[in-house]
Amino acid sequence: MRAVVFERYGEPAEVREVADPQPAEHGVVVRVEATGLCRSDWHGWQGHDPDIALPHVPGHELAGVVEAVGARVTGWRAGDRVTVPFVCACGSCPACAAGDQQVCERQTQPGFTHWGSFAHYVALDHADVNLVAVPDGMSYATAASLGCRFATAYRAVVRQGRVAAGEWVAVHGCGGVGLSAVMIAAAAGARVVAVDVSPGALELARRFGAAECVDASAAADPAEAVRDLTGGGAHLSLDALGAPATCAASVNGLRRRGRHVQVGLLPSPTGTTPVPMARAIALELELLGSHGMAAHSYPPMLELVRTGVLRPDLLVTATIGLDAAPAALAAMGTAPGAGVTVVEPWS
Repeated sequence: MRAVVFERYGEPAEVREVADPQPAEHGVVVRVEATGLCRSDWHGWQGHDPDIALPHVPGHELAGVVEAVGARVTGWRAGDRVTVPFVCACGSCPACAAGDQQVCERQTQPGFTHWGSFAHYVALDHADVNLVAVPDGMSYATAASLGCRFATAYRAVVRQGRVAAGEWVAVHGCGGVGLSAVMIAAAAGARVVAVDVSPGALELARRFGAAECVDASAAADPAEAVRDLTGGGAHLSLDALGAPATCAASVNGLRRRGRHVQVGLLPSPTGTTPVPMARAIALELELLGSHGMAAHSYPPMLELVRTGVLRPDLLVTATIGLDAAPAALAAMGTAPGAGVTVVEPWS
């Protein structure tokens, strides 16, 4: 098969011929019809993820068709249209037994723990626990955008963030995760303040329901701007980018007893990120993490998509072929872009 491969961190990836994957007894091989280009892929390419072994094929947001099925898989067969969370759970550890597959103790992640979906085919583990049927009528590009960014934002806003109608929600960083969070919070009846440095991203945020926008490149203090716009601070705030500045701004922009949800990854040479804990103590803030969403939690989100309440298809702003993926991956470091870019490996 053809796949995007990199041999060294931070050096150009290339499209080459590699061996086709084979399914594990509990897994499947999926023919990749669409796969999202995510900032997490860029972090992996930069060497920020210790699970990656070189040479490596990135890609973790995917949708496609089951091509081959392991002997122990009971719920899926060749030809099924599927997507998958970026966290593939084992299904048997204590976390999985509690229904918390998104923090599985023995999780695998395509594009990180093993070769991913920037390829014609990808192997996925524990298929009966992790696969999600793609509804009839949903495009593969839309389905691919669900597995990481949209599903991650949905759980961060609805479950971890406990959004309520009428609340102020601040979203720091309006890439794929952030725009998804804007759309989901607005659909829940919240009033959203979108914060970004890109006019294009802020324009999309308004399109997807943001009531207010803050240009972080022009504001002296983005957190203060959020507090001013919301009459004292957001009830719920998300760092959807993953940077020390956006993390701190998200916490500093909260009102008393507000809730911060950290969604974006926070790589650092020292492994730490300064957080304004004095404010967290004084205002009794909640600081929460959010890490994807388990396959069994997809149905309510998919129903909102089916009825048109949520429109993840609108987040897909570019579609490219496999040959364009290496350059697009490298460009995420300096120009992350707005919306979701989808790679179609067979185009």
